[in-house]
Order: sequence, then structure tokens, then C-alpha cells
Amino acid sequence: MYALLSRPEGLAMLRRWRDRQVIKVITGVRRCGKSTLLTLFQRELLAEGVPAANIIALAMDDLANAELVTNHKNLHDYIIENLAPTGTTYVFLDEVQLVEHYERMADSLLLRANIDLYITGSNASLLSGELATLLSGRYVELSLLPLSFAEFVTGRRQQNPDDLSLTALYTEYIRYGSFPFVLNLIPDAVAVSDYLNGILDTVLLKDVVIRQQVSTAAALEDVVRFLFHNIGNLTSLRRVSAGLESAGRSPSSTTIDKYISGLTSAYLCYPARRWDVKGLRYLTGSEKYYVVDPGLRAALVGFTGSDTGHILENIVFLELVRRNGKVRVGAVASGEIDFVVGDGADTVYYQVCETLRDPATLARELKPLLALRDHHPKYLLTLDQNPPISHDGILQISCLDWLMAQP
Repeated sequence: MYALLSRPEGLAMLRRWRDRQVIKVITGVRRCGKSTLLTLFQRELLAEGVPAANIIALAMDDLANAELVTNHKNLHDYIIENLAPTGTTYVFLDEVQLVEHYERMADSLLLRANIDLYITGSNASLLSGELATLLSGRYVELSLLPLSFAEFVTGRRQQNPDDLSLTALYTEYIRYGSFPFVLNLIPDAVAVSDYLNGILDTVLLKDVVIRQQVSTAAALEDVVRFLFHNIGNLTSLRRVSAGLESAGRSPSSTTIDKYISGLTSAYLCYPARRWDVKGLRYLTGSEKYYVVDPGLRAALVGFTGSDTGHILENIVFLELVRRNGKVRVGAVASGEIDFVVGDGADTVYYQVCETLRDPATLARELKPLLALRDHHPKYLLTLDQNPPISHDGILQISCLDWLMAQP
């Protein structure tokens, strides 16, 4: 077993918004570490001298809190009755979406200047409907992903201080995935697979089947398999439908669209829309999808060591989401740019390729970047272990070094 692994990026987000009169809403897929992040932040507050009486932490999925979950007013009154007599009371409500009408309770608590409120949820519906309407402009979303590669490396080296190379750890990362508890299970591949399949089943049942009123779970699983198999490929409803028809199922485009919406709302998949770099507009018709964790993909569709190029692209996408939030697929006349992040003067372009040792591959990856007539930074990320190389201002660097670098 290991001590709680620090989540520096998540803690930095919480510090940035501490004591500001907005609700901090921490979202992310189940088991990605939201509860642990709250625990780490509470420990940090205590270490700074915040009295324990000034911290209220409640897990809404704990049966001990059942009476508070069933009635939002009971929860509200409990918090008010237990506020510290002096100073700010830091209130942490984990999995708050389980409380009916929680948004009314949150709105009322926000009226009090002596409360700093943090809530977590495992479904994007947390920020839809009444909460978004009632609290418009008075909350900030802090999105949490499972472990980054750098966090995974830190955890593994805490367990095993032997000289584990980045290459070996990367192989573990794409095979076993990035959910924090997986660090306890490596190298037991069967245990890891069982654990990840349990997460997947729970998310599909509680966050997709029930919320989206899915009538055919088998068809939903087919959609999941299709998206997991096709990470990094342009995907449209028509293409998904054709893929399912070949497997003997034919749900309507409306049904497929509902399923995909449920999967993205549950943070299992993340869409990347196509962006016309010259016209500065989004393109319709197709987009790419990336899975929240490479281990989940391996647990569902298998890990054979193939398709490692798309897996690398998936990992880079998630890292860019961590660092920048807004990530798009660039469309230019000369081809495609894997990722465009930022806007205006802050725009950065990224191409991702497992190896660039073949001159033809290098030329292909450089072509769309060389066609751009601007001065924004441009990067080629590769698993090749070479020193940085400049190609007419386009910097080729080791992807593993980039993943390990501080954002």
C-alpha cells in the first residue's frame, strides 16, 4: 500500500480559488481521485493552522449520511448548525449530485460570507439544468483527470525506488492505466483488469444507463467498444452506425448520439472538434474521441501492443486538457494538425508520432506545420529518444520528457 499520492495540479487549482466567494465544483470520472484531492486539501488547511472545527467534510455516498442525502434541507441545516463560531468554515461535499435539489442548498450556503464551499460530482449533469441557471457566474469548475504520467511515475518510484526507466514506466502506464488505486495492484494484470472493468461497469450503469434511460445495455457497450477502438480517428454518427451494423446491431442515429452524449457526460470519453485553422471556425460532420484512461481501454478491448501510435496521441490529448483545457484538431489545406490549443497570441500546435526515424514519416508530419505562415510555437512529440531537433522552427522533442516537464 502507498500513502496518499500528491496531486499538485489539482491542489494548485484549489489554492487558486480558496476563500473566493464562488462554489468550487470538482468534476471527473468516478475513482479518478476527487475524494483524495479533497482529503489532501483538508490536510493542507490543517497544516496551515486552520482549526479542525472549521472543516466540515461529508461523503454523500456514505450510508452514515443517508438522512442528509434524502433531504437537501436536512443537509443545509446540519451544515449551518456545525459552522465554526469564528473564521471561515470550509465545507466539502463529496458526490453531491446524490442529494436531490442540492443546487438549492448550495445557493443558500453561498449567501454566507463565512463559508467556503467545495463540491464534487461524477457526471457533467452536475453543471447542467438548475445548478447552471441558479448559480450562473457564482461557481467555477475544476476538472480532474486520473493520474498524469508524471504523477504515475512519482507513485511508482515511491513504491519501487529502483532505477525504473521512463520507457518501462510508460509501458506500464498504457497497459495498466492511470486510476490512482491501480498503483496498489501493479503488476497483477488480472487484478488491474478486474478493478478497471468494475469502474467501467459502475460508470455505465449509474452515469449512463440510468441517467440516459438506456433500454439496450448491449448496444451501449457496442458504442463504447467502437469509440475505444477508434481513438484518434475521425468519427461521425454515420460511421458509428455503420460499424454497429456490421456487428449485427442497428440503433438509430438519435440513439447513438444519446449514448455518446452520456459517455462524454460521464467523463469516459472526451471529444475533440475539428478547427479550421485559417477560417478560425469549427467544422461540422465529424470529430475525434479520446478515452479518459488507457487502462480502461485495455481492459475492454485488450492490450496487444498494437495501435500504440493512437494510444500516445490519446495520452498527449489528456495532458493538453490538463494543462490548457481547450484542445482542438487542426484542419489545414495540406493535411491535419493533431492538436491546436489556446487562442490568438497563445495558440500552440502539436503533432504526435510514435517514431520519426523514417524520412517519409517525418516529411508527412512536418507538412501541415510548415504550411502555416504564423509565428506560433509548433512541436513534434515522439517516443524517439533523441535530443531536441529544430526543423525550420518546428521543435521535435521527446514526448516522455515533455510529459514529465512541469506545465
